[in-house]
Amino acid sequence: MDWRTKLLNPRPRANRDYNSLATPVFRGSTVIFKDAASVNDNWNQTENGYSYGLYGTPTSLELASKIAELEEAHFSFIVPGGQAAIALVYFAYCTAGSHALVPYSAYGPNKEMAEGLMKGLNVEVEPYDPMIGAGIADLIRENTTLIWTESPGSVTMDVQDIPAIVAAAHARGVTVALDNTYAAGVLFDAFAHKVDVSIQALTKYVGGHSDILLGSVSVRDQASFEAMGPVYRQLGLAVSPDDCSLALRGLQTLGLRLAHLEAATLEVANWLVDHDAIAEVYHPALPSCPGHEIWQRDFSGSASVFSFLFKDSVSTEQATTFLDSLKIFRIGLSWGGVTSLAVIYPDLERPGKDFAGRLVRLNVGLEHPADLIEDLHQAFQAALSTKK
Repeated sequence: MDWRTKLLNPRPRANRDYNSLATPVFRGSTVIFKDAASVNDNWNQTENGYSYGLYGTPTSLELASKIAELEEAHFSFIVPGGQAAIALVYFAYCTAGSHALVPYSAYGPNKEMAEGLMKGLNVEVEPYDPMIGAGIADLIRENTTLIWTESPGSVTMDVQDIPAIVAAAHARGVTVALDNTYAAGVLFDAFAHKVDVSIQALTKYVGGHSDILLGSVSVRDQASFEAMGPVYRQLGLAVSPDDCSLALRGLQTLGLRLAHLEAATLEVANWLVDHDAIAEVYHPALPSCPGHEIWQRDFSGSASVFSFLFKDSVSTEQATTFLDSLKIFRIGLSWGGVTSLAVIYPDLERPGKDFAGRLVRLNVGLEHPADLIEDLHQAFQAALSTKK
């Protein structure tokens, strides 16, 4: 053969029996079949063999298997991010004329998709009070196909009565999906509580270092698997094997990080409870948090993100000065990484409440809690010393 042809010969030269602790990073789109009879283009590669890189490589399917094992799910799909996970669930269960329910406290882009893309496709997504519990039965219609839950809810950390919602939904044959990102799939056992679909933004705790974008959609049974798979294929939700490799590495330290983050976050939250400028602290482990009793009943621990509300006597401008005065906490969205973050939600909407730009969300990272408390202390001093 000509040397140029030799360069393109895919036959491996080196031995492939390297037994490493780390999962190899398999990059590739094209799969080579042994013969014409073996060619297939099926998305279910775990049962039918590899067909195309779009549906996963050994790296991404290894991550999927580990997430499924962690959550005790029937199967897990790996997707490009948390919002992709939300989209996959919507498209798997909602068609034109469907009705769905989503809590007021859900992740903002979920509600944006409800009011934007889904509404444009003639899917009505109705918001509901996250604390409604079994009362959600009154909102279920003949055409209701999906109920979203998120517990604790974004920013205001409302803890939902998932078992009560599931019971009401299943009595009417309605699917329940849970955004389980806060719990990293382990602090709340979604499938023991009969949830049908559990999603995570693996970007957060599984990745753990603010350097990947990935999501997962885990399903309870074969019926959910069959509803999800074809839509997963049609949406072309390919993921980077390099990102999957980083997520696999993040899983190895997830237990240690969650334990440290829980203790450090509680230390910071309890300090804030006694501060004169604070009206409320929204942390599921604190009695002041909506649904705290449910959290005690259903969760095995808490995580790194929570919020607090300044008193009415603190102006919006002072709250902004507080944020800008932080030195260790960085101003940024997202959470679950090693770096502490803070952000204000000036336009947060909740029925019957006006937070007036005084609600701050914190993500506690791996810095020493005493340093974080001192940083908050000096930022309070800077803010409260300014004119209202």
